[in-house]
Amino acid sequence: MNPVLSIVVPAYNEARGLVEFHRRLSGVLDRVGLSAEILFVNDGSRDETGAVLDAIRLEDARVAVVELSRNFGKEIALTAGLDHAVGDAVVVIDADLQDPPELIPQLIERWREGYDVVYARRSRRSGESLLKKATAKIFYRVMARIGSPEIPTDTGDFRLLSRRAADALARLRERHRFMKGLFSWIGYRQVAVEYVRDPRHTGQTKWNYWKLWNLAIEGFTSFTIAPLKIATYIGVSAAAAAFGYAALIIVRTLLHGRDVPGYASIMVAVLFLGGIQLMGLGVLGEYVGRMFNETKGRPLYLIDRYLPARYASTGERPESVLDQSTDDRPSR
Repeated sequence: MNPVLSIVVPAYNEARGLVEFHRRLSGVLDRVGLSAEILFVNDGSRDETGAVLDAIRLEDARVAVVELSRNFGKEIALTAGLDHAVGDAVVVIDADLQDPPELIPQLIERWREGYDVVYARRSRRSGESLLKKATAKIFYRVMARIGSPEIPTDTGDFRLLSRRAADALARLRERHRFMKGLFSWIGYRQVAVEYVRDPRHTGQTKWNYWKLWNLAIEGFTSFTIAPLKIATYIGVSAAAAAFGYAALIIVRTLLHGRDVPGYASIMVAVLFLGGIQLMGLGVLGEYVGRMFNETKGRPLYLIDRYLPARYASTGERPESVLDQSTDDRPSR
């Protein structure tokens, strides 16, 4: 008998906080009264995350562990967890306790009302710098204007998916994955639940500004061709300005006999136009590089080991693929 609820938890170097996270999550699951599995995805951690997860699994029959062969990144780890989740509803939540497990009953309540995707929207972000809050706000507003489909503002990965929404998401196998965009792309009935995001319980965030910048580029290039259009518009504008300046020089020379400006003005024009061209090539290169990676056809992830939940109180787990070392998706 499948569990009603699956909790997918990607973890990378989270050994110090996993016990407290599991304690709080278990308390919530005990109160909601639904059969559940807790699926931890160890994304190639370099600390004691694997050993801590093994210990937690021995204590809690609901816990399953998927260990990836290396660090593939959070977006791929989420995908691996969703691929293995078998519940009628799937909750995605981080292990750092910034997203409170105590919100899960509200997500379940909206799901029971008929919504397929119930996403948690941050009304306040505690423990984050002003710069990070400002850049996040700018990113979400820009994506809302140029992206398709529209991605909810101030919303991370913390959400609940119905079974059909999770199955629809599993059909999207692109390598460059921006999960926030994919969650919106599948459509279906979606609704927000407001909450206050807490500071990290322990340790430091794995998302520095360079990684956040790359994630933003991933989002822009995955769900809009606006950067290509912008590069085109800039090129056309630069060409128009160059033609206008050339006409001005000709008129001034014919009417007033003034010499053509010399070396300095030529260098400025050459460097300006060269910069515009390189920027356009860079934008084009981002898209070409993504097409190159997609054509390789490599699996999204490889699994080192899979430890299924024992389900002491919820019946037997259905047959599942235990070794996914040569495939990127389990059979259900």
